[in-house]
Amino acid sequence: MPQNDTIEQRFESGRALRREVPRASHSDVGDVKRDPIKLLEASSAGRVEPLVPLRYGRMLASPFAFYRGSAAIQAHDLATTPHSGLASQICGDAHLMNFGGFATPERNFVFDINDFDETHPGPWEWDVKRLAASFTVAARHMGFSAAVADEMVFTAIDNYRAKMAALANMGALDLWYQKMTFEYMLQNAKTAAGRKQIAKAIAKGKTRTHEGVLPKMATKTDGKWVINDAPPALFHVHSKSTLMKADDPWKMMDHLTTVGKSLKQYLATLHPSNRQLLSYFRMQDVAFKVVGVGSVGTRCGVVLLTDALDRPLFLQLKQAVPSVLAPYVPVGKSAYKHEGQRVVVGQRMMQSASDMFLGWLTGALGYHYYVRQLRDMKFSAEIEMFSEMLLGRYAWLCSDILARAHARASGLAPEISGYLGKGTQFAEAIVGYANNYADQVERDYKVFQEACRKGRLTARSDADFAADRSV
Repeated sequence: MPQNDTIEQRFESGRALRREVPRASHSDVGDVKRDPIKLLEASSAGRVEPLVPLRYGRMLASPFAFYRGSAAIQAHDLATTPHSGLASQICGDAHLMNFGGFATPERNFVFDINDFDETHPGPWEWDVKRLAASFTVAARHMGFSAAVADEMVFTAIDNYRAKMAALANMGALDLWYQKMTFEYMLQNAKTAAGRKQIAKAIAKGKTRTHEGVLPKMATKTDGKWVINDAPPALFHVHSKSTLMKADDPWKMMDHLTTVGKSLKQYLATLHPSNRQLLSYFRMQDVAFKVVGVGSVGTRCGVVLLTDALDRPLFLQLKQAVPSVLAPYVPVGKSAYKHEGQRVVVGQRMMQSASDMFLGWLTGALGYHYYVRQLRDMKFSAEIEMFSEMLLGRYAWLCSDILARAHARASGLAPEISGYLGKGTQFAEAIVGYANNYADQVERDYKVFQEACRKGRLTARSDADFAADRSV
């Protein structure tokens, strides 16, 4: 859209899109006549083979866990759903657990999207639909009624509409500076229970520092820090605890040497001042780290560095593979051939503040990675502890953050707001979508359970892996 049009003209261009794509059409779940197992198997290709059963084991825990790990399936389904044609940088995996708290470089606590592995240009509606369905699936998992889930989703999506309208009338700098701080949330919490949860989150975040995690993750031996093996979550590639096959290419390398060389390339992607800061640290150890649900089996490492006072810095190297959206997006293509750069640039565009050590590199074997701090005052919501009211407030908060991220990254807030309008048609349609897609998730989950039960897929839990190592 030409940016020299007036705001009213841009609103009107968004309104005009309703004639081509009615807002009520967004309840459509798309083409779901597919084999979910084939899509899962395709998304597991290229991962560390012995860890794929752990991925499936974690997804087997519940329909909600399955939903978290199956972004590739929903990407396929979304490809045939209606969209306004307004392309934005989107998160690509905006389910409710991919929002959380972390500290900015200035050490202020903010709440924002915190996972961008799948970020890619695409229809902004896809993020909205993945978020909405995640709340319906989670509400069912937690035993909340359909009426509660519907009200939760409706309120959140109507807030997305209202937030986008406010952002459309905001100056560019004001929009870019917007942050959701925990201090603001604490001051504006409407209930004692809400204030208690926010205060608890702040207190928890303050304990999740590099120094706090050091004695839990590493041991100093002969003057050198060594990361503790704790399979399946954490292990050295060459140790007895390794979960890698003997012929895995990673087992052929000296990781301290190769990672050290790769980090030199990574330094070029940082701001010069952060590059200077990192020069004060020396590498101590490197280990393989298993992360998340959907990312299990991708090649991820944790690097322990220390400064002259033996103070630690943990960096995470996370493999960046093509976004699950890439084969399906009808509008917008990524400008970046390096998948790590795609993740980093998307994160910097959408987040209100990003990790000062966020960067990317290509490993010795040609794998693409992005780099960030590990656990530096980061924390996620413990939604299992939430009441209906608190989960509803959390849904509202996530929709608020998502609207800001879309407005910031796309520059299309007036057009999106014009399309959404002042009524409730879009929110009502998304409630319908969330219910319809939650039904589909439950059907897919049963197919997944059956595939694991009959041996088409092998699923193993963290406890299974740990038990193998203790024998």
